[in-house]
Amino acid sequence: MKYPRRATLCFVILVMYSSRVTMTLDLESIVHPLNLREHELEGEEPLRQKRAVATSHPAAKEYTVDIEISFENASFLEPIRAYLNSLSFPIQGNDTDQAANILSIEVTTVCRPTGNEIWCSCETGYRWPQEQCLHNLTCQEHDNSPAGHRCNCLKGLPPKGPFCQLQKDITLRMSVRLNVGFQEDLRNTSSALYRSYKTDLERAFWKGYSILPGFKLVTVTGFRPGSVVVKYEIRTTTPSPGLLHRANELVTQNVNQTYKMDYTSFQAATSNETKFSVEPEIIFEGDTVTLVCENDVLFSNVSWHHVGRHSDIQNSSRFWVYTTVLNNMTSVSRLIVHNITQGDAGEYICKLTVDIFEYESRKKIKVIPIRILANQEMKVTCDNSPVSLNCCSEINVNWSKVEWKQEGEITIPGNSDTDSDSSCSRYTLKADGSQCPSGSAGRTVVYTCEFISAHGARGSKNIEVTFTSMANLTITSDPISVSEGQNFSIKCISDVSNYDEVYWKTSAGIKIYERFYTTRRYPDGAESVLTVKTSTREWNGTYHCVFRYRNSYSIATKDVIIHPLPLEQNIMVDPLEASVPCTGSHHFKCCIEEGEDYRVTFQVDSRSFPAEKEVNGKQVCYKFNFMASSITSWCPKHVDVFCHFTNAANSSVRSPSMKLNLVPGENITCQDPIIGVGEPGKVIPKLCRFLHLPGSPASPVGGIMTYKCVGSQWEVTRRDCISAPINSLLQLAKALSRSPSQDKKLPAYLKDLSLSTDKVAHEVSSSPGNLGAIISILDLLSTVPIQVTSEMMKNILSTVNVILNKPILSTWKVLQQQQTNHSSQLLDSVERFSRALRSQDGPILSISNTNVQMRSMVIKSGSPKSYNQTFVFSDSDLWGNVAIDECHLENLQPDSSIVTVAFPTLKTVLAQDAQGKNFADSLVMTITVSHKITMPFRISVTFKNNNSLGGKPQCVFWNFSLANHTGGWDSSGCYTKVDGDRVICSCDHLTSFSILMSPDSPDPDSLLKILLDIISYIGLCFSILSLAACLVVEAVVWKSVTKNRTSYMRHICIVNIAASLLVADIWFIVASTIRDHHYVLNETACVAATFFIHFFYLSVFFWMLTLGLMLFYRLVFILHDASKSIQKAIAFSLGYGCPLVISVITVGATQPQEVYTRKNACWLNWEDTKALLAFVIPALIIVVVNVTITVVVITKILRPSIGDKPNKQEKNSLFQITKSIGVLTPLLGLTWGFGLATVFQGSNAVFHIVFTLLNAFQGLFILLFGCLWDQKVQEALLKKFSLSRWSSQHSKSTSLASSTPVFSMSSPISRRFNNLFGKTGTYNVSTPETTSSSMENTSSAYSLLN
Repeated sequence: MKYPRRATLCFVILVMYSSRVTMTLDLESIVHPLNLREHELEGEEPLRQKRAVATSHPAAKEYTVDIEISFENASFLEPIRAYLNSLSFPIQGNDTDQAANILSIEVTTVCRPTGNEIWCSCETGYRWPQEQCLHNLTCQEHDNSPAGHRCNCLKGLPPKGPFCQLQKDITLRMSVRLNVGFQEDLRNTSSALYRSYKTDLERAFWKGYSILPGFKLVTVTGFRPGSVVVKYEIRTTTPSPGLLHRANELVTQNVNQTYKMDYTSFQAATSNETKFSVEPEIIFEGDTVTLVCENDVLFSNVSWHHVGRHSDIQNSSRFWVYTTVLNNMTSVSRLIVHNITQGDAGEYICKLTVDIFEYESRKKIKVIPIRILANQEMKVTCDNSPVSLNCCSEINVNWSKVEWKQEGEITIPGNSDTDSDSSCSRYTLKADGSQCPSGSAGRTVVYTCEFISAHGARGSKNIEVTFTSMANLTITSDPISVSEGQNFSIKCISDVSNYDEVYWKTSAGIKIYERFYTTRRYPDGAESVLTVKTSTREWNGTYHCVFRYRNSYSIATKDVIIHPLPLEQNIMVDPLEASVPCTGSHHFKCCIEEGEDYRVTFQVDSRSFPAEKEVNGKQVCYKFNFMASSITSWCPKHVDVFCHFTNAANSSVRSPSMKLNLVPGENITCQDPIIGVGEPGKVIPKLCRFLHLPGSPASPVGGIMTYKCVGSQWEVTRRDCISAPINSLLQLAKALSRSPSQDKKLPAYLKDLSLSTDKVAHEVSSSPGNLGAIISILDLLSTVPIQVTSEMMKNILSTVNVILNKPILSTWKVLQQQQTNHSSQLLDSVERFSRALRSQDGPILSISNTNVQMRSMVIKSGSPKSYNQTFVFSDSDLWGNVAIDECHLENLQPDSSIVTVAFPTLKTVLAQDAQGKNFADSLVMTITVSHKITMPFRISVTFKNNNSLGGKPQCVFWNFSLANHTGGWDSSGCYTKVDGDRVICSCDHLTSFSILMSPDSPDPDSLLKILLDIISYIGLCFSILSLAACLVVEAVVWKSVTKNRTSYMRHICIVNIAASLLVADIWFIVASTIRDHHYVLNETACVAATFFIHFFYLSVFFWMLTLGLMLFYRLVFILHDASKSIQKAIAFSLGYGCPLVISVITVGATQPQEVYTRKNACWLNWEDTKALLAFVIPALIIVVVNVTITVVVITKILRPSIGDKPNKQEKNSLFQITKSIGVLTPLLGLTWGFGLATVFQGSNAVFHIVFTLLNAFQGLFILLFGCLWDQKVQEALLKKFSLSRWSSQHSKSTSLASSTPVFSMSSPISRRFNNLFGKTGTYNVSTPETTSSSMENTSSAYSLLN
């Protein structure tokens, strides 16, 4: 402020007072100048209120007032300061305003004349606000100005304030280095060393930094290595660098010199009001981003740092750093990042270093990829319809612009429209035939929508648009003219590969069923081929090939001409087979059910004869009288006779063969004018159409009657005639299966079949032929692949109900006697219909008849309910239940149908299983699912347990692949639980289920079953331990007992026998554990277990055979001495090669048909393939061979021939081998004898127990007889492991007998075996013999023969 006539001194004091009175204050500054003379000073009230600020308290109680005082004499300043400092605060209010108290009065700003200017500076602890520094002229610096600040002094007092403001406290984070060694105790805040350092240093710090303005406190916060770096914090106002340097000097002067403080190492970091900004706020990949660090410290030494990369940012092609000073008041540093990536995201640090001060500010930035949402593919038909392509950004921002581009072989432009509110852009185009002609049909144009941000980021999305024109179709050009029974095909080719549907239809608009045509798509087009393998007159007409794409249709047309010609199966011939005397004659005829005119000839051998036509109503027959003498002079002779039908198109068809047997006349004994003649035992079939059967309610027009010449009469051996109504249904079914519109005709036909079958039920019960015809009809129709409605299913089950009625069961038995599989065929047909069921009557469908019931449920998406259906047949006193848990239903595809069909009488017509097990009096329930099951599935089926036959119930299912695909009961994958009057079957697959009774299987809880289990597992444990011990003993004594070639080979055999049996036993335990605990048999694991068990048990036998042959070779072929390597090669080839060949052949021959293993156990199959013989036959042959070798060898040893004198050691080894085989081979034969006895039904339990006992302890036998019985083994063990007492006794003895009381020749056991061979002396029995378990047992015991 400047006055014209006098130099004045102006200062501003700040008064803080409080009041209990609520005041409403105007925050806008109001200035009232006041000039005070010397005599006016004392007692003057402040007349100008500059600013009043209410506190944050709801009732404003504290106020701050800036008061400007001007006077002419500068000497007045100090007395005023002294006066103000002498005041005691708070000062109570006067009598007029007792509610207000003055809290403090301080001088903030002093303006002094300097030359022709007034310089206004701030008192200690105060500073000018930033806005005043920016809008007013500054004067020269004072030494005590804060670091980097250029605004402690202004030229002139600002007219409207604000004036100097109180500086806020800051925390200086300081560090200094002590040049002493770092000790680990300095890390521990509770250590004496730490407390000592802290106390000494803080004392020096207080003395030094107390000179700083606004100093509050100083605290040591810690120490770190390097030598010793002291970290401490100072609470003060912003100091000037000079003042801080002086304070640091005082610190070094006051600190104990033993600390060796380094004055040059002082560093300070302060938090100041640094403004850090980032543009843009939302950062996309590819944007150009500017980071601005703005500081009121004037200095250009600014560095930028990326925390994640641990390095300073330098100028480069993508990063640019520059710093400027704004108005000589503010440092502004900018970091510009071009084309930013997600790798550039993270925390950035802006750091300004001034002297020892560091000013730092941090900011995290996030880089977002641009995500554009759009359909990646579209199909557009060139029909001039508008099509919109849409792109939207995932994040709704104000994009700078959106560009659309296209790339492709054709150009179809459009118009774009962008909605900024939704961040979406639409591109609308129209394509007509001229823009995408036929040549470009199916061509793809890539449209790209690109979103561009205001800072340069670009994000795009490609949309592949396939333009298709109206398809040009090319159809087979050649005329199609064929005769009935012949095949034809029509090929329809499109030049467009994109389509939604392809189908064929007739000129009447009836769609051809899709089984008759196939469609393929190619890169540049497509084709559909209609193929008819057996044409009928129904195929005569015009056919349309239709390619549809959206609402566009391309159609090609073709005419098909079908010339009438009887099908081979529709030509009825008589006779089917006939005998004719060598000089006789016979009439042949071929008949058809139509009135067309054909040229017919008969062919006999290689000669043709014209036929004579005869019309009888709708039936037209062509006859020929055969004269045997005119054909051949050879007799007897077999001749095939055919009739050929030729139509107007010159196409011909040959009838079924008529077999003619020329026989001498004297051999003929049976004669009949209709049946013909024949020799004794001759069997001939005859079409029922040409028989005049008396008493028939209707003339039989279908089927075959079979006769046999017995004596002089023809006797009927088989009646398969089909009545006229049923035969008519059969012929219609055959025609329907070849019809182009079979899916349209099938519902009506099934209804007619149901009504007709009910009407002729009495004829069905009287004729196996009628019953077989209806079953054939159902089987034929079930192969028509269409969806079955609930109404169709009712008609199907109505037909099944009739043919399963109890009066017709006797007719079923006749069919069974004829070795047909009609019952399995019927069950298969019902399953196929069930899988094709698609009910439209709701999620649950129920159909009930006397002899069949059905329940179905549709599985909906979400959480399906459990499937639980109960079937009750009160007439048969049978019931059953099917249950499937929700967890298994969730694995099914949505809209799948589960269908269960229950039959109370079907059990009597299904074949019994191959093992003669009796069928239980229970339901047969078939469960199917419409879609293929890909996940594990389990079903629970409950039957009523009538138990009329006794024995154990067994859950079974009908396996259509058994018995050469005629079907049979199978129990694999099913587990049985009996609960009172219920039998619960848990199965892991779907098909038709029931229960069997097995009278010979021991009860799972019976004493015999438990006893066999105990024997098996105890014996196996002893065997495995014994075999392991045997291998250990052999390893210990190997060098001592293999000094000659014979002993070497014997012990080779023993080791391999023990090893093979050990591995086989382990595999056996694995397989039996799976079976005993009812785990679901994994097919691959079960096949592997069976293979290895088979292989290693065979290896045991073949190594025993190797041992016997080696013994035979050593004693019989004395003069021939093969090398050890050759003997070993032969032994290993025989011991492992032969078992491997047998095992591989067995699995290779049976596994492809999945009949290698049993259905309920991991062992060789017996019921279907007799694969078990691949184990039994080699084992029994080896036993016989070893017995024979033993007899020969013993005879040779007892009566040696001249010159046969092997040395004593060799002879000792040979005797040991001989006695081993002589003892163990009969034992093997004995175990197999008991094993074979368990195969037969009703075998005594003793056979099971003895067989299990002998086979379970084979490992123990090998250890005793094959290893420890050997005298050399005993000697070697005693030498290696005997104590000194035993060794002393052994040195005094001349015989091993005195030191081997158990295994010596003097022991009772040893003497018994020696006496067996009539020999005494020092030879010990040493047996490598082992036996193989048969893997068959009625329990989980060691035997599996049963």
